[in-house]
Amino acid sequence: MNSNIDAVTVLLLLFLLHLGGFTRHAASEELASCLKTSGVHNFSIASLTENFPVNDHILKFSIQNRRFFRSSLLSPAAVILPHDLHSLRSSILCCRGSSFAIRLRSGGHSYEGLSYASSGDGPFALVDLMNLHRIDVNTTDRTAWLQSGATLGQLYHAISTASEENRPLGFSAGSCPTVGSGGHIAGGGFGLLSRMHGLAADHVVDAVIVTPDGRVLDRGGMGEDLFWAIRGGGGGTWGAVYDWKVRLQAVPHRVAAFIVNRSGSNRHIAELIEAWQWVAPDLPDEFYLSCFVGGSLPESVRTGISATFKGLYLGSSEEARSILSDQFPGLKLREEEVKEMSWIESIVFFSGMKKGSTVHDLLDRKLHMKTFFKAKSDYVRARISLPDLIRAVDLLSTEPKAYLIIDPYGGAMNRRRADEIPFPHRSGTLYGIQHLIEWMDDDDEGIEGYMQWIREWYEFMGPLVSSGPRAAYVNYLDLDLGRNGDAVEAKVWGEKYFLGNYERLVQVKTAVDPNNVFRHEQSIPPLATSVGFAGCSEAS
Repeated sequence: MNSNIDAVTVLLLLFLLHLGGFTRHAASEELASCLKTSGVHNFSIASLTENFPVNDHILKFSIQNRRFFRSSLLSPAAVILPHDLHSLRSSILCCRGSSFAIRLRSGGHSYEGLSYASSGDGPFALVDLMNLHRIDVNTTDRTAWLQSGATLGQLYHAISTASEENRPLGFSAGSCPTVGSGGHIAGGGFGLLSRMHGLAADHVVDAVIVTPDGRVLDRGGMGEDLFWAIRGGGGGTWGAVYDWKVRLQAVPHRVAAFIVNRSGSNRHIAELIEAWQWVAPDLPDEFYLSCFVGGSLPESVRTGISATFKGLYLGSSEEARSILSDQFPGLKLREEEVKEMSWIESIVFFSGMKKGSTVHDLLDRKLHMKTFFKAKSDYVRARISLPDLIRAVDLLSTEPKAYLIIDPYGGAMNRRRADEIPFPHRSGTLYGIQHLIEWMDDDDEGIEGYMQWIREWYEFMGPLVSSGPRAAYVNYLDLDLGRNGDAVEAKVWGEKYFLGNYERLVQVKTAVDPNNVFRHEQSIPPLATSVGFAGCSEAS
């Protein structure tokens, strides 16, 4: 009797597997037909083409963390590359009609790979925005329209090229030139000008979005709630932002920049960090001074723990040295260590690109040095004591593949309300910390040990950083904080990223995407009982 039951069970499972494969194939055919009928031809669907390596090449081109090259992760069933607003809208509607979940990718720098990979939740289509990279700069009113697939490097290059010689312009955003502007702005967008001008998202004045039901809306059409949510509420959640209109910032003709490494005993490095945390958040707004700490920093000329200080001052090198000589004498900044250059040259200087790179190289969207890494983040609102810093440096020195990036806040970051946009880490935040561990191919067999180390380090740092909740930055996604569930379950990680803004984000999500069309493992979920969406007008 039992053998008969077992046989029936096996047959049933085989039937269900066959049915599932047939259903997926039918859905793929439906998607392909819809895309072709709608005039979208630049796509690849795994189950319908023998040319899937082309799909694989496109998929991997913008995977910036090699940890997600692994086959154990669910890859997209389709890759679609829209080239204009019509093809973007058609891509969204065709995916919906074929029951494919949607992932959006602008640059592929998601720390957890959530713009192109999945750990479950069924088949999904990747809508890759890399061909949407047009940038139109208006120097008269100091604004720019940029498509979501444009990289920060492309944006900076376009601004610099368009700027008049006597009126140089810049934009406050991140330092990595291959980061996609769409995802960066969607999470806030902190960078070297943020102490002077705030976040990238603080300067968005309009946008064009394709909603889950295919409407094309500008700021007036989407309404202020959705416009609020897309500026810092996280990417891949609200719809597909096609275009952003941003306000540009005036920059000096010349700026001062330096990258200096300081080595010594663990105690000496801790003393430098302790002094830095009293200085950097309170420097003049024009001064950005970050601190990198680790055992194998690229600027270090010796083995062992060291600290690298990266400084940008919107003024002369003489003024920069004078300020730090007075406020941070322990850095012992020498005249020859500070360079004067144009703002756009400083972008190259801090970009991490290979030595000899030029302003023109900012147009290259390919990240040439890809590593495996895991990152976590924290915010600090009360300065850490020297004894605790010594303990931290002692522990950090035991893992040469781990390092910290410590970014100063203060300045303009303090002058905006915590609820002005979803990004809430404003007044009272002294600095943010990225905790990273990074390795290469020949070390990949040790991945479990690296992951365990960074998690134990994060636990060690818990008593020294913000609490109630322990805060994090949504552009440094960390799935260790939790994964999606309903709105109550997601609050565990949602409040870490958004603090008191989480509940409003849930309300907006419920209004604009009640069926959770745009979702990933840490997207804002809708409430179970949805409400209507009031947006109506078309974008011009």
